[in-house]
Amino acid sequence: MIITKKTLSRRTMLRGLGASLALPILDSMVPALSSHALTTQPTKRLGVVYVPNGMAMKAWTPETTGTDFEITRILKPMEAYRDRMLLISGLNGPQSNAGVHASASTRFLTGAIPKRVESDLQASTSIDQIVARQLGQQTQLASLELALDENDVFGSCDIGFSCMYTSTISWRDEFTPLPMETNPRLVFERLFGDIGTTDPKVRLQRIQKDQSLLDSVTQRVAELNREVGAGDRAKLEQYLDAVRDVERRIQMAEAQSSRELPEVNQPSGIPDTYEEHAKLMFDLQVLAYQTDLTRVITFMLGRELSGRTFAEIGVPDSHHPTSHHRDDPVLYEKVTKINEFHTSLFAYYLDKLDATNDGEGSLLDNTLLLYGAGMSDSNQHSNAALPLVLFGGGAGSMKGGRHLHYQEGTPISNLHLTMLDKMGMSLEQFADSTGSLDLLSDV
Repeated sequence: MIITKKTLSRRTMLRGLGASLALPILDSMVPALSSHALTTQPTKRLGVVYVPNGMAMKAWTPETTGTDFEITRILKPMEAYRDRMLLISGLNGPQSNAGVHASASTRFLTGAIPKRVESDLQASTSIDQIVARQLGQQTQLASLELALDENDVFGSCDIGFSCMYTSTISWRDEFTPLPMETNPRLVFERLFGDIGTTDPKVRLQRIQKDQSLLDSVTQRVAELNREVGAGDRAKLEQYLDAVRDVERRIQMAEAQSSRELPEVNQPSGIPDTYEEHAKLMFDLQVLAYQTDLTRVITFMLGRELSGRTFAEIGVPDSHHPTSHHRDDPVLYEKVTKINEFHTSLFAYYLDKLDATNDGEGSLLDNTLLLYGAGMSDSNQHSNAALPLVLFGGGAGSMKGGRHLHYQEGTPISNLHLTMLDKMGMSLEQFADSTGSLDLLSDV
């Protein structure tokens, strides 16, 4: 990082034709310091990616612990990040005698069991929202809650439990579950400018003008390039290329979704394929971190009880029924393929984060990223030994390259408590925690 006397405001925006575009963190935004001054502390971020309907645990959990753990089949797509991977096994979620899928998604970040109701919902504040309350004071958006499956699903939820329980992992407080946004266009507008309405006709008119957000701020980009150094110009160009690519893909998806498809009712702005939808949502998350619009993001790759099919990977069967594999080799192989597909998409996200500069490192270096599920063996709806893995450097607060196994009965809330501590929020207890996890970090 080159420190100069001239600085740009951290809140510098590109503006034009009523649009505004946040900027990534540039070197020119760092206050002028003496040559003996220390560099600024890296920005901490929290990310959570959730997968539904449990896991094929035999293809997930390594037999060995420590630094010499083997990369199992489901972990294989993420092998390139082994040195920043902290695999955690043995942690239990709280047991529920009913609403097993509602409990899986609810306990993942809250350590709580949902109240059995279809209205007047009740659980507990999730750790992402505890972090958002503090880090959100420094960003435009306190947090983002995203998903790939629509939550307006009726008749496909645990009996006696609201569908909202299975459609979110984020709770603002004990009584307020947060809805997850699934439409990339709406996420983009929330990040980079609203047109004042959610009316699809108005949004379509904007698209038909063939006027991109970047086109409207071209003059200001040119002016800014004359104010900053070569390193910042390269960083700015990388960022603007990413914004331009996301815009293009959203507009293409909207154009495709307007075609007459009698067998498919595709919402505007959502790509035709699951893979492209997931990658587009991951790209939006990278942009949100890169511009420091938010430092807390939760993302569901699927809702609990999801019946999505995956014909593109040779699994045309519905996910949830297939997850009840009964140890049948054919069904178990299909569940494993779905789990592998999910980790391959997550690896795409890791690649993007690692390729994006952030201070002296990358976005991945400065993000504490949790990937996992709220149940382990899906056939048994098990709450024990949940599949969990942490990635990134957590801004220097976590050492990866290890598989840590904890004794039977250790609650997942101990992980929650430790993650909060790594994010700078020290609590004495969270949910049913019995203490922080030992050896989570050597830092």
